[in-house]
Amino acid sequence: MSLVQEVAALWQDHLDGREVGADDDFFELGGNSLIGIKVIDRVSQEYGVELSVRDFYLAQTPARVAELIERERART
Repeated sequence: MSLVQEVAALWQDHLDGREVGADDDFFELGGNSLIGIKVIDRVSQEYGVELSVRDFYLAQTPARVAELIERERART
């Protein structure tokens, strides 16, 4: 499973099992600030990277969030 697919599955867990594709928009899928914080926390736990709320919200899609994770991993 690719990182993008893993992020999409993570979102799906928090969005009541809705199917999530690589380029689906978090907010159009029903995401909100509380769910966003939960997803950011899971990313921190599972991938060891700290995403800012701002960066997460601007990324908006699993593909872009996966890019942020990769970028943060490269910094360490």
